[in-house]
Amino acid sequence: MSFTGKYELQYQENFEPFMRALGLPEDQVQKGKDIKSISEIVQDGKKFKVTVTTGSKVVKNEFTIGEESEIEMLNGEKVKVVVQMEGNNKLVTQVKGMNSITELNGDVITYTMTMGDLTLKRVSKRI
Repeated sequence: MSFTGKYELQYQENFEPFMRALGLPEDQVQKGKDIKSISEIVQDGKKFKVTVTTGSKVVKNEFTIGEESEIEMLNGEKVKVVVQMEGNNKLVTQVKGMNSITELNGDVITYTMTMGDLTLKRVSKRI
């Protein structure tokens, strides 16, 4: 199953408390909560290019399954991660004490990030 495609955010749960817990300023939290981000994913075997456009902000990340990569987080911080694939439709990594799971089911990508007892869930649909 290929992740390649463009996906538009349909809804998200716990965005505001999660972003506050990450340390984002309140004005950025309020600005970001209602913007429908577009994610464009290009998968070439184990290599991924991910571009997320949220309003005027564009975050581009590239990684290879099983290899250490540097990615930019939503708050602009750059961190080193190793992304693993489970089955043929789930990307899993740990970043700064958070568990991140990206799961593809048909035309829907569900992105779940858990930090302590707080979980951010974002659901996007292929466009």
